[in-house]
Amino acid sequence: MTDHTPADLSALRAAIGRIEAGGMPHHSPPGSSPDATPSGDDRTQPARDDEEPHPASRGEAARDPHAVAKAIVFRQLTNSPKTRAELEEALAKRDCDPLVAKDVLDRLTEVGLVDDAAYAQMFVRSKQRRSGLAASALRRELRAKGVDPDTAGAAVDDVSPALEEERARELVRSRLKRLHGLDRAVQVRRLAGLLARKGYPSGMASEIIFDEIDQTAEHARD
Repeated sequence: MTDHTPADLSALRAAIGRIEAGGMPHHSPPGSSPDATPSGDDRTQPARDDEEPHPASRGEAARDPHAVAKAIVFRQLTNSPKTRAELEEALAKRDCDPLVAKDVLDRLTEVGLVDDAAYAQMFVRSKQRRSGLAASALRRELRAKGVDPDTAGAAVDDVSPALEEERARELVRSRLKRLHGLDRAVQVRRLAGLLARKGYPSGMASEIIFDEIDQTAEHARD
């Protein structure tokens, strides 16, 4: 396995920058472009960040498929973290040769720029904190993003049962404020649906729901 130094990475990023700069389209003089806006604005429309030029449109860069693939991957990672499977899909959509895509992703994995384990850990922390997803839902979403079962399982195992229960209770308490005044059975049904969508097992969900409802002023037991 080849070791890549920081200097190698800097050189790689510089090369990618030159490739992208060389691939910028030439702007026509004002008023001469058929792509002028209907309002008469002579400025050309900027490319969207999530759009990648087709490799064939990059001129000289198209002669080096590895450089084109690296440019696509760097653009994808700049927009947001991605799993290896998501990057493979992005490269396939741009007609990159599968062998070239594999070689590029293998090299970037070696230097840590593509790391499904780190992605999975970050994803679990974020989704647990912001969305209150249970372990089963977290595992399901990671698998949908192409993370292998062992890697997804290792990341989800970091979620403690105590933390999972506390997040479920927070979800129930928050939703109960919006359900105030409704019949108890309606509250139970809607809260059960909420926790089910978040991936919580029915046994845990039922216990938490009844416990939290009983503690509200409108249903407090004598």
